[in-house]
Amino acid sequence: MSFNLYDHILGGLLGQALGDAWGMPAYLSPEDTWEKYGGWVDRFYPGPEDHPVHGGLQPGQVTDDTEQAFALADSIIAWGGVTIEGVAEAVLNWYEAVGGDTSPFVGPSTTRAVQALRRGVSPHESGLHGDTNGAAMRVSPVGLIHPGDPEWAVRDAALSCIPTHNTDVAASGAAAVAGAVAQALTNGATLEEIVVAGQDAAVEGRRHGERWMGASISWRIAQAAEVASSNKPVRKRLRDLYDTIGTSLAMTEAVPAAFGVLVMAEGDPLQAAIYAANLSGDADTVGAMACAIAGAWKGAEAFSSQVVTTLKEANPNLDFEGVARGLEKIALKNMTAGNRLG
Repeated sequence: MSFNLYDHILGGLLGQALGDAWGMPAYLSPEDTWEKYGGWVDRFYPGPEDHPVHGGLQPGQVTDDTEQAFALADSIIAWGGVTIEGVAEAVLNWYEAVGGDTSPFVGPSTTRAVQALRRGVSPHESGLHGDTNGAAMRVSPVGLIHPGDPEWAVRDAALSCIPTHNTDVAASGAAAVAGAVAQALTNGATLEEIVVAGQDAAVEGRRHGERWMGASISWRIAQAAEVASSNKPVRKRLRDLYDTIGTSLAMTEAVPAAFGVLVMAEGDPLQAAIYAANLSGDADTVGAMACAIAGAWKGAEAFSSQVVTTLKEANPNLDFEGVARGLEKIALKNMTAGNRLG
């Protein structure tokens, strides 16, 4: 069967939204989440009113992770690729659209960068010291425009970090996700190859951005994959991921945790969403990254009509097919310039 690039790009976008929306109602720890939902998050839930961030959101509704990913995708389509100015414009426009000054879920690095941009600071300087996971949570479209070419995905991922997260640790995390997505768009890719591509991309990504503190994301991805691959019961593996890898806003926790979830789910998008939600913490971000990779690998056909309908009805502003077509055009242009599907 031939490789349908559009189907896999669409799968990446659907996965981004699925993992985000499924993880949205999770609480701070696995025990908190399991107690709240009677033992397991096995479907779309609304954001509970007592949720620390997402209270009031509807079942299937995405958060800033996917909103920013689509804003970045729109920028890539409009500018013909990843540009520092285009990313800065996209983040500013998104921030204004969601009322970022009063929104409870805008990350600290993004908030600082937006305030700097508003003061007239250059987008080349506004992201200095941004080290949280915001650049990685939105980066999947960068991988989607570089099918089979993790090297170029790393370069563009690093560019996409500069306006808001211009540190080496942030570039490393964003590169890991983008590189894995790019590898997932390789015809015949295996899950092991995708994870290794993420590790290699994390190493290359660390060469970009301002030097900053933070553990090796590549090494921690390997740790997370080892925990996820053990023969322990699922709940114990999730608890081990939470305790040894972490699921906070830190780039060095959220990105490796996403790879752990991806491995636990054996690359299945829905199962990855379920595991991310039950892992808890910054579950929407972990889920968005894991499921974007899984969706790019499996393609849109891996998503049930019920899941797709829920995502579209809860997020009528997200044009999944239109954005996928736009990204496909950029991807085909990049392939002509040297990229390959394998």
